[in-house]
Amino acid sequence: QVTSFQGVAIRSLSTSSPHDHPEHGRLVYKGSLAKAVLGVKFFSYSTSIFNLFMMPYIMLKSGIGVESLLVQAAFYGLIGVFTFVTPVTLHILTKGYVIRLYYKDEMDTYTAITYNAILAEKATVFHQKDVKIPDITKMFTTFYAKTKSMLVNPTLFPNPQDYNHLMGYDKSSSFKFEELEEVKEAD
Repeated sequence: QVTSFQGVAIRSLSTSSPHDHPEHGRLVYKGSLAKAVLGVKFFSYSTSIFNLFMMPYIMLKSGIGVESLLVQAAFYGLIGVFTFVTPVTLHILTKGYVIRLYYKDEMDTYTAITYNAILAEKATVFHQKDVKIPDITKMFTTFYAKTKSMLVNPTLFPNPQDYNHLMGYDKSSSFKFEELEEVKEAD
């Protein structure tokens, strides 16, 4: 590829695609809600921190320290729900959302990039053989990588064969002889 930088031609000898990562491999999936998930979690965390800093001021100005124990418990419970429960719930619901998924052909490994609890990117490396599809469809789980639940949108894979390989759909399905016998006996 040849690009121009202030009138000077620069030739790049790189053979890798712009979607390749030297450590993780080829980019096969990019989640469309990555910025939204990050924004919602950041907003939730920032409001929780704001609540923690404002609680002493609110308690001093409202005179809640003089009221009954029941009113104090209700007030602290309400503040606690919005301060702690909301960010924890958001993290639990979105921790498996895959932002990017890379694939290394030569090792047949995937690297899923997700957000951790402190909003940093976390890489999870797994083999295709570690992928388990849940027996029952779950709301925030497309597959399990080892024991970690992952959520991807199948329609966002640019190449459907990459999704098929990830899920193991490209493997020939072979039945065990015993399972075939059980099906015949059930009929």
